[in-house]
Amino acid sequence: MKLLQLTIFTLFISLMWSCSSDPSEKAKGQLPDPLEAGWEGESVCEVVEENEKIRILKCTFPPGVGHEKHYHDPHVGYTLAGGKFRITTDNGTKEVNVPGGNTFSNDVVTTHEVLNIGETTAQFLIIEYK
Repeated sequence: MKLLQLTIFTLFISLMWSCSSDPSEKAKGQLPDPLEAGWEGESVCEVVEENEKIRILKCTFPPGVGHEKHYHDPHVGYTLAGGKFRITTDNGTKEVNVPGGNTFSNDVVTTHEVLNIGETTAQFLIIEYK
């Protein structure tokens, strides 16, 4: 558990240093954020922690469940349990295997839709800097 806490803290610090000051207001005005977005009317993310500086989401995707098209503010993430996903962005669609223990980050506003096409339930922590 201490390793996970250290990893989350490290990811949060890297996010603070890499946040873009020019977010895409267009995407933010037209799409839901990851908490608002769901799949077939059901939520896939829950708030783990939120304060004036950060919001931490835990998002769970059983097989066949995805996340409708949404935007992300600059963030870092940690894969609690990996899986196989079909990811669609403005640049096209690809299939990826996301291993457990994987970290990821974006320092700009991004948009995508995802679908768990694997056979296992995947979970992610997403840490957003406010």
